[in-house]
Amino acid sequence: MTRDKVFNRQNHLNILEKRLKGLKEGYRQNIAFIGDESIGKTSIILRFLNYFNDNSIIPIYLEIRPVSPEHFTKRFIGILLFNFLRNSDIALKEDLDFLISKSEKYIPKTIEKIKLILSVIGKKQKSSLFLDLLFLCESINQETKKHCVVIFDEFHILENLGIKNLYREWAKALLLQKNTMFIITSSAKYKARKILSENLSLLFGNFQVIEVESFDLKTSEEFIEQRLYMVNLGKPLKNFLTHFTGGHPFYLDIISQALTKSASKETGNNTITYVNFTDTLEELLFEESGVLNQKFSNFLERLGENRNITDYISMLYLIASGHNRIRDIAHILRKQRKDILQKMNYLLEIDALTRNGDFFKINDRVFSFWLKFVYKEKVDTLNFDRVEKKNIFKNRINEMVKEFIMNSNKSLSERTVELLRLFENEAVCLDRKRLRLTPFREIKPLGLNCRNLKEGLIARSADSLWIIAFKEDLITEEDIAEFTKECKKHKQRVQRKIVIASGGVDTNAHLKALEEKIWTWNLNNLNQLLDLFNKPRVIL
Repeated sequence: MTRDKVFNRQNHLNILEKRLKGLKEGYRQNIAFIGDESIGKTSIILRFLNYFNDNSIIPIYLEIRPVSPEHFTKRFIGILLFNFLRNSDIALKEDLDFLISKSEKYIPKTIEKIKLILSVIGKKQKSSLFLDLLFLCESINQETKKHCVVIFDEFHILENLGIKNLYREWAKALLLQKNTMFIITSSAKYKARKILSENLSLLFGNFQVIEVESFDLKTSEEFIEQRLYMVNLGKPLKNFLTHFTGGHPFYLDIISQALTKSASKETGNNTITYVNFTDTLEELLFEESGVLNQKFSNFLERLGENRNITDYISMLYLIASGHNRIRDIAHILRKQRKDILQKMNYLLEIDALTRNGDFFKINDRVFSFWLKFVYKEKVDTLNFDRVEKKNIFKNRINEMVKEFIMNSNKSLSERTVELLRLFENEAVCLDRKRLRLTPFREIKPLGLNCRNLKEGLIARSADSLWIIAFKEDLITEEDIAEFTKECKKHKQRVQRKIVIASGGVDTNAHLKALEEKIWTWNLNNLNQLLDLFNKPRVIL
C-alpha cells in the first residue's frame, strides 16, 4: 500500500482544479490556504502540481525562506523560465543564463524585461522590484497567451526579504494582473488573516481563504486503518489515538509509524498491546531524543527568545491543565487581568492559542499533553530517578486511556448531560454563532414522539429552556419537522432547540432547521465544547 501524504484532501484539490479552469476561461480567483504547521497545506499544493499537466498554464512554486532580494529574484525568474520551457523539446538545465538564452526566441520582450531586472538587483535596489517580477507573468501572457499561477508557500515570510513596499506593490499586481492567479499558504494563521484583511483586501483580486483543518472523525479512522494496515490495534486504542491527536495528520502519521515499528520488533503477531502503546508514546514524547519531545522543546526555546518565558509557560500550563478562562488564570497567578490579556495576545499572535468566547485553548493537543505531563514534571520534580519518572509518565498515559475508554462506553445522551452540568454562564462561539452556556437547575431525559427521534433531553434554568434530540443516522427534513412540533408542546419559552446528529445532516434538513431556528450539531461541534472543558472527546 502506498503512503498518500495528501490523504482525503480531495475537496481542496477540486477547488484548485476549478479555479485553474476558471482562470483559463477569464475568471481569476486567488486562493489562500491557511492552517497549522504540518497540517498538509504544502502537500496539497505539491500533489496538485505533480498531477497537473496543462501547457497553457505556467506554475511558479516558491517555498519562501528568509533570503536576500537578489536570491529571491533569481529564483523566481529561474522557476518561471524553467516551467515555461518544460514542455518543449529542449533538454533543460537548472542554470539561469541557459534558461534565458533558450527562452529568448519565444518571449523576447519578457526576456528583455528580465535582463533589465537582473541588471539592477546587484546595485541599488529598485523600489518596484517585486512588482516588476510579478508583471513578468503578464508579459508572458501577452506574448504567448499562457497564464501563470504564482504559488508562495508560507507567504508571510516575504516580509523578511527586505522587499520595499511589499504589500502595496503586490496589491497593484492583484488589481491589474487579471491573467495571473496567486495561491498562497501560511502556517502563521493569525498573522496571515491580518495581512489578508488589512493589506491585501481588495474589491477585485481578493483571496478566497480556505482553512486546512485536522481530519474529522471518519477521516482519522480511515487514515489510521491505512497507516496501520500491517498492525493489529484494537478499536479502543484506535479511537484514543484519534482523540489524543485531534485528527492532526502529522501526529497520526508519526505515532502510526512508531507503532508499526514497535509491533514488528517486539511481537510475533504484529499486535499492539497497551504496553507497546505507552512505550511508543514515551519514546516520542518523554525521551530526550524523541521526535515530538525535540519539536516541543524547540518551540519553547523560540518562545523564550528576548522575553520572560516563565509567565508564558505558566499560562500555557494552566490552560493545558483545564484552567482556561481569564478569571481562573488571573486568580491562580495573582496577576491583573489586563497583564494576563497582554501576554495572551502575544500567544494568540504566534498561534499557540486560540480564543473562543470566555475560553482559551492550546491549538496543538499533543503539545498540550507534553507540556502538562513531560515538561512541567521535569522542571518541577525533586526526584531525579529517571526510571521512576518514566513510570509516572506511563501511568499518566494509562489513566488517560482508561478515562477515555470509560467515557466511550457511555451513551451520547449521558456525555451530553455531563457536559451541560459544567456550564457556568460562559460565552462561546459555535458555527459562527454566539452561545451563552446557561447554568441549568434541572437536566432530565425527554422521550420524543417522533418516528426517528426517540431520545432527548430537557434542561431548565431560571429563564430559559433547552430541548435536545439525538440521532445516530442522517438527520432528514422530516426529522426537523417532527422535532419542531415536539418543541411547541412546551409552555415555557424554548431558548435553544438542538439536534445532535452523529450521522450528519442532509441539505434540506439543514435549510429547514435554519428556518425553524433549530441548531444542528455534529460530533465535531460537541467535541469543541468538550475540549473547552478539558473532557475526553466522543469518538463513536
